[in-house]
Amino acid sequence: MESLSPSFFCDTKCREIISKESKKISATKGTILFFQGDICPDILFLKSGTIRVYLQNEQCEEVTLYLLHAGEQCIVNTSSAISSSPAVGTAICESDIEGELLKSEAIKKLMIESKEYQEFMFGLFALRLSSLANLVEDIRFKTLEQRIINWLESKNSKYIKTTHENIALHLGSSRVVVSRILKRLESRGLLKLSRNKIEINFQK
Repeated sequence: MESLSPSFFCDTKCREIISKESKKISATKGTILFFQGDICPDILFLKSGTIRVYLQNEQCEEVTLYLLHAGEQCIVNTSSAISSSPAVGTAICESDIEGELLKSEAIKKLMIESKEYQEFMFGLFALRLSSLANLVEDIRFKTLEQRIINWLESKNSKYIKTTHENIALHLGSSRVVVSRILKRLESRGLLKLSRNKIEINFQK
């Protein structure tokens, strides 16, 4: 577990529990780790890769709740496993991933016995609550055009490898609508579209 960054891994008791109770997992890009409505039996510590957690309605429309990165633990996964309740979203691998799986009993033990782990979890909950509040604010108060621009800017790159479908999935829209807006932005000289790549020309 040396590759993970949270400070609680420096705690001897935490390392003992994780070493004894965890099992390694790996999955390829596109793998569904759990579906919305599943009750998760295990909890994942992500060591490498990226996971997207999203909400889907009855019409199969999606909106991304958050991205999970290396060194993080999924709040939807954790809440489902600890409370034995249905997961409120679906988790899919955005890339190949590696991690460690722990049973909910081990996580409960960490919560009781490790102050460092408690602080780590409270920090994650605060981070996810903030990101969800921002998501609600974006959907409620920003136009889709502005949300697309903000999403592109968040990649911190002039050249972004992505598809119109991928942007639509992240922003909870349709590919047709996203494509229309991207072409409108291109006509204004704000970006240049090519196959699976976008060159941005606007300034933050």
